[in-house]
Amino acid sequence: MQIASTISQARALFDVLPRPLGFVPTMGALHEGHLALVRRARADSVAVAASVFVNPLQFAPSEDYTRYPRDAQGDQAKLAQAGVDVLFAPSPASMYPPDFSTSIDTGPIGDVFEGAIRPGHFRGVATVVSKLVNIVRPDALYLGQKDAQQTAVLRRMVRDLEIPINVVIVQTEREADGLAMSSRNAYLSPEQREAAPSLHHALQAVRLAMAGGRSKADAIAAARARLHPLAQLDYIDVVDANTFNPIETLSPPAFVIGAARFGTTRLLDNLWIE
Repeated sequence: MQIASTISQARALFDVLPRPLGFVPTMGALHEGHLALVRRARADSVAVAASVFVNPLQFAPSEDYTRYPRDAQGDQAKLAQAGVDVLFAPSPASMYPPDFSTSIDTGPIGDVFEGAIRPGHFRGVATVVSKLVNIVRPDALYLGQKDAQQTAVLRRMVRDLEIPINVVIVQTEREADGLAMSSRNAYLSPEQREAAPSLHHALQAVRLAMAGGRSKADAIAAARARLHPLAQLDYIDVVDANTFNPIETLSPPAFVIGAARFGTTRLLDNLWIE
């Protein structure tokens, strides 16, 4: 595996990779969910690129940018073993020089749920992914379904801006007890880790109740009862998968989505309805 730390190095390496080229953008602290994306890209593509970059634009001043887990050596070993050909690991200064001022407005889909709780978050996500895609110039972009609203935002960006890549969504990897794999799981105390799968169980309760004919309001009430007392719920809802507008029935394509805090750690999860 070759490693590039500057944009010019990266472009020189990406320009000579055989095609099709699959690309997996990450913020590092890699787990099995990230590696599932790499494996899918490896199966689909002749060459695979990945990035590790903790993007400051998607963190609010009060959020955990400086605390976000980082493991450069471990990440490099995992990506090399998984079959990545080129790793792009830039510094914030190389991605955002002092006079950097351009950003992408993600529109209404970026202003609800996660976008409402974390104003500007999706602007930062879309801006960095568009920049990475322009540097890597892949044929396909691989994203994890766990961050469902993020995937919807990026699919919309690719469509609206006519970016010539295929967006591939890979299903969520879970622990044996149902907890969605996330780099932020490392923040959980043992007691919080034991409580965290209740978010997944709550989403399952919504799907089960609505599939049985109960109203969404009743289903969400049933879901709240499944949450562990340690969970501080931000939201549970059923949304259209493309717009993230709330809907009242399990009409595919849709997601049951949820977010909750366990101590200071905020976790997301969703169930795909097809």
